[in-house]
Amino acid sequence: MYIEQLYTGCLSEAAYYIESKGEAAIIDPLRDIEDYLQMAEERKSKIKYIFETHFHADFVSGHIDLSKATGAPIIYGPNTEAGFQIHLAKDGEIFKLGDVSIEVLHTPGHTLESTCYLLKDEKGKEHAVFTGDTLFVGDVGRPDLAQKGATVTMDDLAGMMYESLQKKIIPLADDVIVYPAHGPGSSCGKNLGPQTYSTIGEEKKTNYALQQQSKEAFIKAVTDGLAAPPQYFPVNAKINKEGYSSLDAVMEKALQPLTVEAFKAIVDKEEAIILDTRHADEFVNGFVPGSIFIGLEGRFAEWAGSLLPFDQEIALVTEPGKEKETATRLARVGFEKFAGYLEGGFEAWKKSGNTVDIIIDVAPDELAMDIPFDNHLVVLDVRKEPEFADGHVKDAVNLPLNDLVDPGSMANINDTDNLYVHCAGGYRSVIACSMLKRQGIHNIRNITGGWAAIKEEKKIKTEKEKSVLN
Repeated sequence: MYIEQLYTGCLSEAAYYIESKGEAAIIDPLRDIEDYLQMAEERKSKIKYIFETHFHADFVSGHIDLSKATGAPIIYGPNTEAGFQIHLAKDGEIFKLGDVSIEVLHTPGHTLESTCYLLKDEKGKEHAVFTGDTLFVGDVGRPDLAQKGATVTMDDLAGMMYESLQKKIIPLADDVIVYPAHGPGSSCGKNLGPQTYSTIGEEKKTNYALQQQSKEAFIKAVTDGLAAPPQYFPVNAKINKEGYSSLDAVMEKALQPLTVEAFKAIVDKEEAIILDTRHADEFVNGFVPGSIFIGLEGRFAEWAGSLLPFDQEIALVTEPGKEKETATRLARVGFEKFAGYLEGGFEAWKKSGNTVDIIIDVAPDELAMDIPFDNHLVVLDVRKEPEFADGHVKDAVNLPLNDLVDPGSMANINDTDNLYVHCAGGYRSVIACSMLKRQGIHNIRNITGGWAAIKEEKKIKTEKEKSVLN
């Protein structure tokens, strides 16, 4: 028996490869399937099954393309209705894989079709459980992602989650390995732990959701403090449920090189969103006017899905050679409309004599010098509300980056304001600056180093929001 966790850090997503006696199964594959095909080929195995734990909301799965490439059936648990052919498994159904077996454990709660898969070794002993978004390290899946029009409420799903954990997960042996679909940083739970796998015994000791408590107390615990899900979650869930274009077709459009003249025509007609994925340090020193920055070095796909429209074409500006990586990572969260990419990158644009824009960087010590003398200075903090509450510049305005997709969010910003923008470390603030400029706001400074650097500058007064923290 062989198991490998295939973890994608920028999405906090874990897919799994399981193999026995030349037969393999893939659980929760990403949209780009080459790694799974290559692994099976190198290990001289045939992919026999594709297991899905549920309709994922935070990424587009590779189940359809992988099934077409291998002939393996796509397996979902009970209560699944899909727009493509699936094997609808029964609760308790057993699938043989070489000398091992995989048992279906229907565990509704995160979604109605949510299902875990229990792996038993060659001797029939329970070895590992692949829990999808039902059980994470230190957390459980959020119960507020019911599809639009569903008759179940968040509390209904939380109640189902309680029953699923009590009846299907907690009775498992303490040494059973827990392999979840996500790790730290995922928005599919409230506060996932730092590890990407655990054991049933460890989770019984440390996971708040597995402690002895009433059903009512559990529902309150898992629903309190849930932040709003990213805007792309329902888009991705719908794609995974109904089907999608092949990745090859999407990439063909995305990887179409555009001359500077062709790119400029798109820009002038405002036919596409210009997305610049270079490093933040490069972007601030020069970019195509109107570009939105989301750098590959951060949680790129997640921010793209949260901030960019899905119904408009995207024209890419990347570091030369990064076009395929950029398009692949965008496709993972459901983007399929592309105009192509700027051939030669930003340098080609600049060398052609076209207008460029910049973002001015300032260090925290410069901010400290400007605060006493600029009556129009506004510190704009684009971190999340809990981050802001835990410490911020005195009198700063909190406008979380997610909120910038709504033009009305800038209603309280005056044309005469001089905005000094920051986040935690500098990545989100550059995204924010690019979006503000796209909205026609240009009196902007980006504070380098973000809050991490600001709080070390003793001349800048800071405070906390005790009412929020309490």
